[in-house]
Formats: sequence, C-alpha cells, structure tokens
Amino acid sequence: MRQRYSFHLDQGGHSVTVNVRSGRITETEVLVDGKECAFHRVHGHGAYPLTLATQVAEEPPKPLAVRLERTGRAEHPLSCVLELSGAEHPMPERTAR
Repeated sequence: MRQRYSFHLDQGGHSVTVNVRSGRITETEVLVDGKECAFHRVHGHGAYPLTLATQVAEEPPKPLAVRLERTGRAEHPLSCVLELSGAEHPMPERTAR
C-alpha cells in the first residue's frame, strides 16, 4: 500500500512543497513556487536521512535544500526541514491530496 506525505512552507517570499509517495518505489519531489525543482526515486521505502538540493530562481539564484528524516513515530513517521539562507526551518506536514 502506498503512503503519501506532504510538507509545505512559505519562506522568504517563496512557496516550498515536498511530496513523498512511498511503497515499492519511493518518489520524493520538491516544488518551489509550484515548479518541480528536485526529484528522487528509489526502490523500497526510502533511505533516510535524505537531502535534496536545488535553488530559488532569483537573481542571483539562492540555494536551498530540504532534509527528510524518520521520526520513529507511527502517526508522523517523517520530518522535513528547509535549509535556506543559512537557516533551518521545520516544514509542517499537511494532509496529502
């Protein structure tokens, strides 16, 4: 059975969303301002911690990264942190659509 997780945060004038679909294949995508900027696919339930790096489309481009980790809790098994401009911002989980 596939499980879905979604994290979202508006930070620094940009919208960042991380979607995870896990099952036999786990796919993780990072959307910045609605555009897919990073994607990761692996067979199985995923290897964590996982960091995906991309950049915000500004002049000059600003690097960002999202870090996913297992929490060990059944209700919220993953946590996500946005790294932007040298600061870490926990990303709240939202109900996946």
